[in-house]
Amino acid sequence: MSLTKLKRRVSELADLGAAIHLLHWDLETYLPPGAVADRASQLALLGRMEHELFASEEVGEWLEAAAGEVRGLPPDADDVRVVEVTRRDWVRARRVPAAWVEEFARLGSLAQHAWREARAGAGFGHFRPHLERLVAARREYADFFAPYESVYDPLLQDYEPGMTARRVRAILDELRPALVNLVAEIRTRGRPIDAACLAGDFDEAVQEAFGLVVLRRMGFDFERGRQDRSAHPFTSPVARGDVRITTRFDRRFVSSALFSTMHEGGHALYEQGIAEEYARGALGRAASLGLHESQSRLWENVVGRSRGFWSHFYPQLQAHFPALASVPLETFYRAINRVEPSFIRVDADEVTYNLHVMLRVDLELALLGGELAVADLPAAWNDRMREYLGIVPPDDAQGVLQDIHWSGGSFGYFPTYCLGNLAAVQIWDAAVRDDPDLPAAIARGELGRLREWLGANVHRHGRKYEPDDLLRRATGRPVEAGPYVAYLRSKYGELYAL
Repeated sequence: MSLTKLKRRVSELADLGAAIHLLHWDLETYLPPGAVADRASQLALLGRMEHELFASEEVGEWLEAAAGEVRGLPPDADDVRVVEVTRRDWVRARRVPAAWVEEFARLGSLAQHAWREARAGAGFGHFRPHLERLVAARREYADFFAPYESVYDPLLQDYEPGMTARRVRAILDELRPALVNLVAEIRTRGRPIDAACLAGDFDEAVQEAFGLVVLRRMGFDFERGRQDRSAHPFTSPVARGDVRITTRFDRRFVSSALFSTMHEGGHALYEQGIAEEYARGALGRAASLGLHESQSRLWENVVGRSRGFWSHFYPQLQAHFPALASVPLETFYRAINRVEPSFIRVDADEVTYNLHVMLRVDLELALLGGELAVADLPAAWNDRMREYLGIVPPDDAQGVLQDIHWSGGSFGYFPTYCLGNLAAVQIWDAAVRDDPDLPAAIARGELGRLREWLGANVHRHGRKYEPDDLLRRATGRPVEAGPYVAYLRSKYGELYAL
């Protein structure tokens, strides 16, 4: 049967993809600097092999025959969805030449190494030629899918199927004034919050130990995963039985590494929770990166910055760091939720975080549209930081060089963070509607209740449903700004006595 042949090829590609993920993970963690050029060649070759195996004419023939084999099955039958999502992926892959895939993989590997060197002190000029080549490559990629309404549209499809630049703009345009107004109210009328208790000298090994306590309580399966360190935290879903996360530590602050760990842990729970029968198959991945980000941001913020969570875990944190023994729970809770414009996106508070995302989306659109030259990017970044957040980073490491995404050519990725924030609140609201005792359970340290609900309503389905369909099934609504704004208004109105 053609469907059987199709599934076999997809499984082979999943295994090849696992090897690629593992090499990327090693590139960001333990690869010796002298091996970067070799790794770039390895990834380029594997990327071309992966592309050629999938974008072949025989896969197209199997798809056509398999469509006939599943005709008559219910629309949501697994085999029907296997054919649908594989056809969509195959049609897109056929538009992209294998030579482009190989060269793009090589460019990304070299650019990521140059980015790390630039962050470490070599400066933006060291990274600039790599970024120029990547921007040109992504423009070329978009042109493979012409005609399009926006150059952003073909790139968004790689991360958020069904999403368009027009819809992203509409969501951001609705969200922006609500955030700007809330920030202004907090600044002018809010009761001040002192976050001095978060700063000090906090041993990295002890931070790591506490993070592992929380990660285990969240339900991360260390028999099928591990945690390491990297310059920029990330999750690498090598396979269903091998989900790797990284974090980074700053001994000057007690909370940064924990929130990074919970964020990546949320990603990992999604990957570990996809139905076992979907492993190595067309449905065995997340529905979209926006939904992926909803899981990381839900655990990091909606849970991790909640009063209930810390009513249980704060005594344990105090046991790890006796210097916090004299700091009351309420003081700590208010400190971790302090709203203050900051340079680093991943350390931003819930209210200002999406402004960081909007800045990046604006710059990506300008770069891809030819309205902004890469050489002018640092100045443009600083101008937008001044406009959106009222601050200017002291150096490029805390500005334009802070994120890894552009060094890998991941243009169109950043909107998924904003979409994920919005969906996280919708998903939390739905979980509480289904289980009204959930907030109390979290205050008792019973994080498994939430993980089980997420597993049943989001994780296990993989790519069986389109992103909007999956969110509607879980929450009853498509992604929208209203619930998120209401959540911020309620939480921060109480915190700042607005």
